[in-house]
Amino acid sequence: FFFFNDTATTEIYTEQIVGSVRCVQETGVHGVYTKRKGQPPDFSDPIILTAERGGTTVKRCCETIHKDLINDFKYAIIWGRSCKFSPQIVGLGHELMDEDVIQIIKAVSYTHLRAHETPEHLVCRLLLEKKK
Repeated sequence: FFFFNDTATTEIYTEQIVGSVRCVQETGVHGVYTKRKGQPPDFSDPIILTAERGGTTVKRCCETIHKDLINDFKYAIIWGRSCKFSPQIVGLGHELMDEDVIQIIKAVSYTHLRAHETPEHLVCRLLLEKKK
């Protein structure tokens, strides 16, 4: 929130904010912000979703970021007005709202995990496999 000492300035900014909200409601344009794990949300560059351009679902958001992201999609974590609880874990069909924040969690394959295996992890894994 911003506080201004000048009443005229406050009225101008209030009208701009109300006008922006009206514009979003009338056009159906939703700006969704992304968040990387362990970092704050990036409010500088929203992903723009509309009903006319494929919808406002998590699936459409993933397609907008990269066409192959859906193949590795596990779930998404959402902060904002579109969910009952903040944060909330959702699937591809969840409808996003304006100013939601999304963090996409990708599934990691067993082969990928083995590629990053350290020698200590390898010894533990071999000992566990030997017990079976």
